[in-house]
Amino acid sequence: MTADVQKSVEDKIKGWGIPVSDFIEDVEKFLGDKFKKEDSAEIGTDQAENCLRSMDDLLQKYKMFEAGLGEKKRRLQGQIPEISSTLDAIQHLIDNNGTEVETSFQLADAVFAKAKVDCQDKVMLWLGANVMLEYDINDAKVLLTNNKQNAIKSLEDVNEQMAFLRDQMTTTEVSMARVYNWDVNRRKAANLK
Repeated sequence: MTADVQKSVEDKIKGWGIPVSDFIEDVEKFLGDKFKKEDSAEIGTDQAENCLRSMDDLLQKYKMFEAGLGEKKRRLQGQIPEISSTLDAIQHLIDNNGTEVETSFQLADAVFAKAKVDCQDKVMLWLGANVMLEYDINDAKVLLTNNKQNAIKSLEDVNEQMAFLRDQMTTTEVSMARVYNWDVNRRKAANLK
């Protein structure tokens, strides 16, 4: 990877706000650098337990991020088909401009009413939060097309963030296992002496 691409990826990850997990290759060196107390001569169980607590806190943060991203993903997955069906309806109105079309409106789950609709140049879009606005039909199509593209891009970003998050969770879990195993082996060696 070139330096510019690497910098771009790092900036993107920083923008997500997801902390990066350290892979611990040399446990003793890592504990000495990050968790050694000034007055303590050797690295032992206290430092390992502090490290494990720290990594467990990080793992809990990752799980909170995962829950939030999962909710955002479900919302976007529901939003995209809704926007698509609205775009289809607008296209149908554009195709039948100036004519009267008979259609069925959904009133509730499995309850529909037949109606005749005059296809005009204006449509009403429900924006949510009890807000509905009247748009020119072509402006509405442009707005919904942009909203759909933004929702698809957001879904791709969420999927990318979730993949990165899973990698960080796995790295943290592996590092926790390495620290725990290092401490167990250190204690075994101390008991054999």
